[in-house]
Amino acid sequence: MTPAGEGSLRDWLGEAKAKQVYMVLRDRILSGALAFGVKLPTENELAQRYGVSRVTVRRALGELARERLIERRRSIGTRVIYRPAPAPITADISGVLANLADMGRRTGVKLIAFDYVPATGAVAQALGVRPDQLLQRSVRVRAFDLVPFSYLTTHVPEEVAVTFSKQELATRPLLELLERAGVKIGHARQRISAGLATPDVAKALDVRTGSPLIELVRVVSDRSGRAVEHLHALYRPDRYAFEMDLVRSGAAAKAWSPVMRRAGRRSDVTLATVL
Repeated sequence: MTPAGEGSLRDWLGEAKAKQVYMVLRDRILSGALAFGVKLPTENELAQRYGVSRVTVRRALGELARERLIERRRSIGTRVIYRPAPAPITADISGVLANLADMGRRTGVKLIAFDYVPATGAVAQALGVRPDQLLQRSVRVRAFDLVPFSYLTTHVPEEVAVTFSKQELATRPLLELLERAGVKIGHARQRISAGLATPDVAKALDVRTGSPLIELVRVVSDRSGRAVEHLHALYRPDRYAFEMDLVRSGAAAKAWSPVMRRAGRRSDVTLATVL
């Protein structure tokens, strides 16, 4: 008779071993050591190589298949179907508004939500508006080379937002529409942190639920200090990166200061000035 808890412990150990095999194979695939089209060893061969059972190997391969890193066919075997993504888009953290309109023109966008909602919570506070004031809310997904890289939720005060339509927002950069409405952009404040993909975001960005994402919150203001846009953005870290040029400054050059990069300095992949 099996002692109480022994079965659960055995299952847990099996899952842990499967996770280890999965991580090793996943790392080799993502690093290019196992390139697209390469055929993997059989389950028996992998089990012998890693000192585990065939059941454990099967669990690991099943997870890789669910992530669309490998393809399994009875008559052919298991082969790698993962293709490395192009170099990630980069954006300038020191020049917040530089080249944003250019990025909007050179990437594809899909508008997946558009409505007017009452101002609430952190968004209302950041924009400095009354709780009963209406905000135009839009959710867009941007893609480069047909691969989605950002999930953007924007809120714009109604008096500004009524100057452009849903169709225009689906085809033109928001910054361009704000300027057309007569808004004189003055400055922006942004915060960058980390977030996780919720089911809706994961589906839109073609990643797994719970995947790590770059999270950015930006508030854009006009020259008078009036906030005109609140942006909450989530980026795939394999498709979007932040960089910054720094120079030594201050007394005895003991500090670092950011340097704005000149337009046109980067390659075509760089859609905003690199940070």
